[in-house]
Amino acid sequence: MATSKAREDIKNDLNALKEDLKIGAREEAARLKAKAAEAEARLREKAAEADARIREGTEVLREQARDYYDQARVRTREYYDDAAERFDEAQRYVTERVQERPIQSTAIALGIGVVLGLLLAGRRR
Repeated sequence: MATSKAREDIKNDLNALKEDLKIGAREEAARLKAKAAEAEARLREKAAEADARIREGTEVLREQARDYYDQARVRTREYYDDAAERFDEAQRYVTERVQERPIQSTAIALGIGVVLGLLLAGRRR
């Protein structure tokens, strides 16, 4: 009888140990889930911070690009106005010279036309 009582005690101890292990495993799983949820929350927070920094950096770059565009537009307009003014001066100068010496201007234009014609005709051969 002592043997069966010892077996019964061992069996009860094993069952108790089994239950303790199940409870411990559940508690550990719950603790790990809580840690995982905590880590996920921190990760989401860091991602939100990174997203905010990226958006802020993007806005700064967008403003810089607008400034560069505006500066380039102003400079381009200045260059265009300067070139247009110089072109008008050149056109007035040529017009005055042609009116002063119409025969000489016509002869020069004819000579330039002949030279260009010969040069272009030579390329076709």
